[in-house]
Amino acid sequence: MDRMKKVQYMYLEYIDEHDTSDKRDSSISWEKVHMASCGRVGYILAKKRGLDADLAGTAAAIHDIGRVVTGIQKGHAEAGYEPAREFLKSTGLFTDDEVEMLAVSVKNHSSKSVIGSPLDEIVKDADVLDFHMYGYEMPRKEQKDRLEKLLSSGELY
Repeated sequence: MDRMKKVQYMYLEYIDEHDTSDKRDSSISWEKVHMASCGRVGYILAKKRGLDADLAGTAAAIHDIGRVVTGIQKGHAEAGYEPAREFLKSTGLFTDDEVEMLAVSVKNHSSKSVIGSPLDEIVKDADVLDFHMYGYEMPRKEQKDRLEKLLSSGELY
């Protein structure tokens, strides 16, 4: 978990650096809370699924980097691909292949009904679980469906 923890510390600074818009779709405080809790959920899900928990926790932690940079919810997943690559490379903690895999998971996380790589699926699941745990309503059917499937799967207990 050393890389994930280092990334989260660096990402907190990155978030602060991008708190420049007074017209954000979500507050910078929420971005920080969501980053930390999604990272932990992603880490735990990866452990349960036998995947690299450090990578999964990192991907889940930075998945909303597009919204952090732009301040806008619409299209934030796709908008996050390049900033995620740049940020991850700047950490010096990941190989080029890992950077690409993590950035692709950022780009794909909003497509909740499309089945992607195991890493993509963890990021999507962590995202909906975090929203659910904080009592947020899921505005899209694909989010609700994913959450319902995850909660009824028995994987969480």
